[in-house]
Amino acid sequence: MNTIWALAGVVIKELYRRKDFYVLFFLTALVTLAALSVNFFNDTKIIRYVKDVCLLLIWFSTLIIAIVTAARQIPSEKENRTIFPLLAKPVSRGQVIIGKFLGCWLACGLALVIFYLFFVVVTGIREPQWHLVAYLKSMGLQWMMLAIVIALTLLGSIVFSAVSANATICLIAVIGILFLGEHLNKIALKQGEPVQSITYAIYFCIPHIELFDVRNQIVNNQPLPGLVDCGLASVYAAAYTAALLYGTWLLFRRKSLST
Repeated sequence: MNTIWALAGVVIKELYRRKDFYVLFFLTALVTLAALSVNFFNDTKIIRYVKDVCLLLIWFSTLIIAIVTAARQIPSEKENRTIFPLLAKPVSRGQVIIGKFLGCWLACGLALVIFYLFFVVVTGIREPQWHLVAYLKSMGLQWMMLAIVIALTLLGSIVFSAVSANATICLIAVIGILFLGEHLNKIALKQGEPVQSITYAIYFCIPHIELFDVRNQIVNNQPLPGLVDCGLASVYAAAYTAALLYGTWLLFRRKSLST
C-alpha cells in the first residue's frame, strides 16, 4: 500500500509542477469575472448566467486536467525508461496502474476543491444565500465522474501509443457521452436492424457520466439528488472504474515495455 501511495504522490506533485492547472484556472477565473461584471438591463438574475458559465468552465477544465494527466502517465514512464527500474523494485504492474489512477484522481480532487472555492466566492458576491450542501454534492458527483474518465484514459494509454491520440479520442468520447449518451436509446428506436441492436448495445455498455451532471439544478436552485441517490451514483462510478482498471491491468500485464 505504501508503494501505491508513493506512486500517487509523484503524480500529484507532477500535476502541480506543470502549468496546465494554473492556465485553466486563470482562464476560468478570467471568463467568470468578465461575466460577473456584465449587467444586462440591470437584471438581478444575472447570477444564473454567471453560475452557468462558471460551472461549464469547471467541468471542461477538470475534464482536460483529468484526461491529459492520465494520458501521459504510462507513456512518459516508457519514454523516459523509468518504468524498468520502477518494476524492478519490485513493483507489480497492478500497483503501477492503481498508483497512477489514485494520483490522478486525488490531484483532480484537489483541483476541484480550488475551482469550487472560487465558484462559491464568486456566486456569493451576487447571491445572498449560499447553497453549500448543494455545491458539495455537485463537487462530489463530479469527482466520482472523473474517476471513470481517468480509468478510461489509462485504458486508452495502453491501447494507443501516442498521448495526443489517446487524449483526443477520450475527450471526444466523453463529450459525446455527455451530450448524446442519454439519447442513444431513443435514436435506436428509429433505426433498423442490425443498427438498432448495435446502438442499444452501445447505450447499455457505455458509462453514463451525464448522470453526474447536476449543473442545471445548481443554476436554477433546484433540489439535488438525495444522499441515497448520490450513494448509488458512487457505487455505479466505482463499478465502472473498477472494470476499466481491471481491463487496463489485463492489457498492461501482457504488453511489452520495450516497444
